[in-house]
Amino acid sequence: MENIRSPFFDANGVMKLDSQPGSPFHGFGHSTVKKRGQNSRSWIQIEEDGTSRVVALDKATLMRRCCLPTRDLRLLDPLFVYPSTILGREKAIVVNLEQIRCIITAEQVMLLNSPEECVMQYESELCRRLQTIKDQNDNLPFEFRALELALEMTCMSLDAQVTELEVEIYPVLDELATSVSTVNLEQVRRLKTSLLALTRRVQKVRDEIEHLMDDDGDMQEMYLTEKKERMEAYSRTDQFLLSCPPFENRLSKSEPVSPVSSSGFTKLDRNSSRLSSLSKQGSSRGSSGSGIEELEMLLEAYFVVIDNTLSKLLSLKDYIDDTEDFINIKLDNVQNQLIQFEMLLTAATSVVTIFAVVSGVFGMNFVDSVFDRASNFDSVVIGSGVACCVVYLCFLLYVKHKRLLPV
Repeated sequence: MENIRSPFFDANGVMKLDSQPGSPFHGFGHSTVKKRGQNSRSWIQIEEDGTSRVVALDKATLMRRCCLPTRDLRLLDPLFVYPSTILGREKAIVVNLEQIRCIITAEQVMLLNSPEECVMQYESELCRRLQTIKDQNDNLPFEFRALELALEMTCMSLDAQVTELEVEIYPVLDELATSVSTVNLEQVRRLKTSLLALTRRVQKVRDEIEHLMDDDGDMQEMYLTEKKERMEAYSRTDQFLLSCPPFENRLSKSEPVSPVSSSGFTKLDRNSSRLSSLSKQGSSRGSSGSGIEELEMLLEAYFVVIDNTLSKLLSLKDYIDDTEDFINIKLDNVQNQLIQFEMLLTAATSVVTIFAVVSGVFGMNFVDSVFDRASNFDSVVIGSGVACCVVYLCFLLYVKHKRLLPV
């Protein structure tokens, strides 16, 4: 019994997960799990000078490079459907706007590679703008140029979709108002579904921009170039302070101050004052929000555009609702006409029933002297008919008096 061993365990009793092909545990080893956890995706890396190249990076490398948590990278995963989001982090801006999913840093843009036309258009347009911006005097930071293009393309794309929907939906609604049919109702139902889905997308982009405009702290986090320069100034000052020898070794109490040492102290004072000014500038901007005007103006411009697009969608929805109300009123009117006709028909049936009762009474099998004369039959028929007509006429006069019918 001791020599019998399972093919799934080694000599030490440890389960062998990386088995041969055909075994139940094939493909579930440590190497396979590691590969699945480090799947590389294709990214388009766009530099500040306008050059771009396609690179393959896994999540771990991207997290270390951009200092992002896993939940932020999950927003850019094309396998998941997330609403439009703009997040400002310590060293990056995470942008998820429709088909444009990218990570913007102070030096480059990592754009998720996709065969979508808007992705290729974003890459080419951003590279063109970055290459032509060298000859212009534009102080807008690199991250804001990339963010501006993403907002511009998203707003233009949504506005174009709204325009196409307007061109398609107005004729269908006008035709439905004149002729209510199953085909027209089905078209309106399909267009209304598309309208509601597009409204949710536009509303989410609008809410995201409005949320950024209302929070000065989030806008301050997006000044990546300024934070990078501030950190570089901190690093240079620290290196200078570490490179300077101790004060006791450079200057004794009995020796006079040399011009070299005084120039060194001057450099030290200059760097210290620069460091303090940068820190004061960053703290004042973060506290009062007085230095975020350029980002706030940028967001406000596209907020007006997306709000106008949302207004178009709401106008379309109101037009659809008005058409539905008109159709309901029209159908109610037809239903009322049918009810009126049914009431008149019921009254006529009741009058005819009176005549049938008289005919039934005189049609019984008994001996009566009324019909001894042939003219009595005509008198009974004519009298019954006149009486029924009088009853029906009285009914119509009563209905007209009560205004139950437009007669």
